[in-house]
Amino acid sequence: MELEQRVADLERRLAALENAQHTAPRLGESDLWALQGLKEQLAELGAADGGVLFTGAVRLPTGEQYEWQHGVLTEGLLDGDWAQDAESLAALGHPVRLRLLREILGGRRTAAELAELDEVGTTGQIYHHLRQLSAAGWLHTTTRGRYEVPAGRVVPLLVALATARH
Repeated sequence: MELEQRVADLERRLAALENAQHTAPRLGESDLWALQGLKEQLAELGAADGGVLFTGAVRLPTGEQYEWQHGVLTEGLLDGDWAQDAESLAALGHPVRLRLLREILGGRRTAAELAELDEVGTTGQIYHHLRQLSAAGWLHTTTRGRYEVPAGRVVPLLVALATARH
């Protein structure tokens, strides 16, 4: 009897989680604490057009931890030259580059380690992708040819992925 109750409870909790993934939150709900904080900050700044905030606290599979927050006023985003952002976004627009970034975040840090992966291309192609990511600021090299996602780019990279999935 106890097992049946536990299974029923798990099924109920799973159904609730699945439902939560398919419903959009309504503004003003108590679980939108970050949004409420942003709105308060914008009111203090007198930013009538609003703003955007993205933030994260991340622990990578390597054990490295990153905390990051960035806010931008809407006016600055809408009035800026979006063409200047094309190179950075384009660098993320290739499946092999995204795979390389994921593997680097996961601990594979050298071109030799990355070359061991299936379906990422030749060593020359890997170096080409690494150069593209480095030129766009998504990677930099550390000692002895090791690649790393800069600390200030870890959370933005994950935010970019999250927005692509939303």
